[in-house]
Amino acid sequence: MTFAWYGHLKHLGSKPLWIVILISWGIAFLEYCFQVPGNRIGHQFFTLPQLKVIQEVITMTIFAGFCVLYMKVPITLNFLWASLCLVLAAFFIFRDLPA
Repeated sequence: MTFAWYGHLKHLGSKPLWIVILISWGIAFLEYCFQVPGNRIGHQFFTLPQLKVIQEVITMTIFAGFCVLYMKVPITLNFLWASLCLVLAAFFIFRDLPA
């Protein structure tokens, strides 16, 4: 979703909005083809809140790489603080796992 939502900002700025929307939908559709089955499989092992936190941690990790490597945006201290909050969210959501 990162590329579908933000990738067009680098290369498609001069294209009409409707073309950018169609391209982004195509990219997002491909991701949903993996995400929906992944959630169905994951729900057999994790609670819904745990699945959401896993998704957010993965999304922010990919977004950090996307920002630095593709968009050439530097990581700031605030981004690191936000990442720490996600680490804490993962810690707390998984703290109550049955033994």
